[in-house]
Amino acid sequence: MKKYPALLRFADLLPALEQFDAIIDARSPAEFALDHIPGAINCPVLDDDERHRVGTLYKQTGAFEAKKLGAALIARNIAHHIDTAFIDKPQDWKPLIYCWRGGNRSGAMALILARVGWPAVQLDGGYKEYRRHVNAELAELPLRFQFNVICGPTGSGKSRLLQTLANAGEQVLDLEKLAAHRGSVLGNLPTEQQPSQKKFETDIWQTLRQFDAQKVIYIESESKKIGDLRVPDALMTHMRQAACFSLELPHDKRIQLLMQDYQHFLNDPGLLNKQLSCLLQLHGREKIARWHQLAANGEMDVLVGELLADHYDPAYSRSIERNFSRIKDAAIIRLTDLSESAFQVAAADVIRLTQI
Repeated sequence: MKKYPALLRFADLLPALEQFDAIIDARSPAEFALDHIPGAINCPVLDDDERHRVGTLYKQTGAFEAKKLGAALIARNIAHHIDTAFIDKPQDWKPLIYCWRGGNRSGAMALILARVGWPAVQLDGGYKEYRRHVNAELAELPLRFQFNVICGPTGSGKSRLLQTLANAGEQVLDLEKLAAHRGSVLGNLPTEQQPSQKKFETDIWQTLRQFDAQKVIYIESESKKIGDLRVPDALMTHMRQAACFSLELPHDKRIQLLMQDYQHFLNDPGLLNKQLSCLLQLHGREKIARWHQLAANGEMDVLVGELLADHYDPAYSRSIERNFSRIKDAAIIRLTDLSESAFQVAAADVIRLTQI
């Protein structure tokens, strides 16, 4: 029986990461919420308040007093986790444990679990080393893949087509889904907060590393920012050089699609007008006042039509040829309606043309 935990680097652990019975993040809940290794569970050895107390004592009094307090708190919390989360685990249960730098917090938990008899492993360098690995991978990983970009103006059904392609078994990197944002001034989702930048990057890395480099990845034509989040530079550069499909949908159907997707705004004219005010510098007080009035009057179809004609379509026309070098050679995919069968036909056309 090993009395001490193994200490391994993330690069060495990665090929067998899914073989651990648990990945335990020993950091505080706030740290965990910002980002964590995919699949990790949070078993903090210091909660947010305790971590603050220990840190304050360290600065104001000194390391020795802070370590005494920390040791007592950590011991109690590890005991609690063993009692409530680990007590039923068999002797061959294999956990991976990490904290911020792979120091005292994960070290204490890993040592105790190893002393119990579990084959515990501690991540050398902790979350900080994991982030270094992800950053390095995101600078290189996208270049291993071939992307096909689904282009089209706002409301043409790009996200729905990506979902249909995914349902058909194709590889899809849906950045807007990962970012919890639809990528425009009205793109924030009322029921979801955007993840942190680090969590967004973790989710991109985790998605890409599970893909087959011999198969194409479908992705939507995105700006450098999706809401408050930045698309990693290497991914953005590579996708902008990729082959494109251009999705077309009749104007009245685009209005219908947007009224479906943005129902939360249509039900709350006050929230909608708050977002429309963000366009004041672009369109001036007179036009924004008109749009506010249309929202207040419930004339949503007229409002959406004007937003497409005066804001979204001109912005798309300005940016698409400048940013996606192969858009002029894009195959046109025409949708006639918003039915599931129409999107299935469009997805089949995309797959067929990809294989030519």
